[in-house]
Amino acid sequence: MPVRKKVKTDQESHVMGDASYDPDQDHDQVRGLRNKYRHEELELGLDGTKERSEKTADELNETVARVNQLFNEVKGTSEAIKDSRILNIVTEQAHTKARAMKSGSGAFDVDDFIQKLVTFMGGRRAEQLDEDDDDDERENTRAAQGGPLDWESIARKALAHSHRVPVSDFMLGPLSIEQKQRAAAKRTKIEKNKADEKKPQAITEDDITRSENETTKNVVVISNLLQQHMPVNLFRFIVNPNDFGQSVENLFYLSFLIRDGTCAMTISDDGEPEIFACERPTTDEYANGLKKRQLVMELDMATWRRAVEVFDIREPLIPQRKKAETRIGNKWYG
Repeated sequence: MPVRKKVKTDQESHVMGDASYDPDQDHDQVRGLRNKYRHEELELGLDGTKERSEKTADELNETVARVNQLFNEVKGTSEAIKDSRILNIVTEQAHTKARAMKSGSGAFDVDDFIQKLVTFMGGRRAEQLDEDDDDDERENTRAAQGGPLDWESIARKALAHSHRVPVSDFMLGPLSIEQKQRAAAKRTKIEKNKADEKKPQAITEDDITRSENETTKNVVVISNLLQQHMPVNLFRFIVNPNDFGQSVENLFYLSFLIRDGTCAMTISDDGEPEIFACERPTTDEYANGLKKRQLVMELDMATWRRAVEVFDIREPLIPQRKKAETRIGNKWYG
């Protein structure tokens, strides 16, 4: 099979210039080049519509010659990929034909050839000894088995059919190299002192002191306070000037009243957000067009401080609550 080699004539060099890659190549030329490559793919059965056709050695040579001519016009990656794909298929078919070559009446057996090659270079001499050989000859043969193969003998045979200049590593291959076995890694077992081991603390149901539902209780308290002070400014109602955390909690508890429809918010004539208690809407009111709207409100520390300053909040309308505590085992968590 011819070896791929991109040769440029003087005329081609003048047309292509120095750069082999040209993204601005003429579209008509690219289209025609792709059609030619597609024709070669169809000939090899790469389109998937039919099985790949088996070419003869001469046909493979002709395919490579045609593709070589097309390769002189390739200036883009897409066409180069098509070219590479075709050459891979041609190489596979050529390799299959090489392994199926017959010498006389039998097929060429690579394994048998290697065995004969090793024997020719002085390996496996013990297999060729007869039972009548004396003990000295057997000992000499066994001693020769462990030595390297005689590559010079096969090199002299090869030089008779090759014009290549021999080098120092000529015909040096893996036939005389033994495969090394990887030694198993030794794992050192670490002995642990059981006295240093610490077991997790076992917690039973009796160790957890259950408290009443704080959320439900606080929602009821806030609902009662809202009925006493309504309508009231939203920030004046929920902001605790002494505790930012409880101000956030007050807004959280108030959201339950808004969700249930027992609290509503409106904008006063002064532009302040006011909340007031109301009766929970019925199903008929929702059916007649009443809509419940909820929104997400952010209460960060900067907003909390600004509300305390703007509305001059001195005392909280919602009394200060004690921090809830939970006992787990022998420790208390707030």
